[in-house]
Amino acid sequence: MPLNPTDVVERLGSGPWTVSGSAIQRDLAFEDFLAAVAFVNRVAALAEEADHHPDLLIHDWNQVRLTLSTHSAGGITDADLALAARIDALS
Repeated sequence: MPLNPTDVVERLGSGPWTVSGSAIQRDLAFEDFLAAVAFVNRVAALAEEADHHPDLLIHDWNQVRLTLSTHSAGGITDADLALAARIDALS
């Protein structure tokens, strides 16, 4: 079941994640393309462990956009916020 949008905003606080429609999103910049890819690979390992997979976009050679949503629930769930916190620990 998706979380209440107000609760999501409160739980995200002033951190790096923002609400974008029915998902949360974060953009990161890296030193170069290889560093961006290495980060995406670390996120992929976490996602596999959690069995919860974000949308990943590498763009502009060193930028990564992460988008989390629980498609089966139709919005943002505790699983998204938990994986976001684990991803934050990587960066």
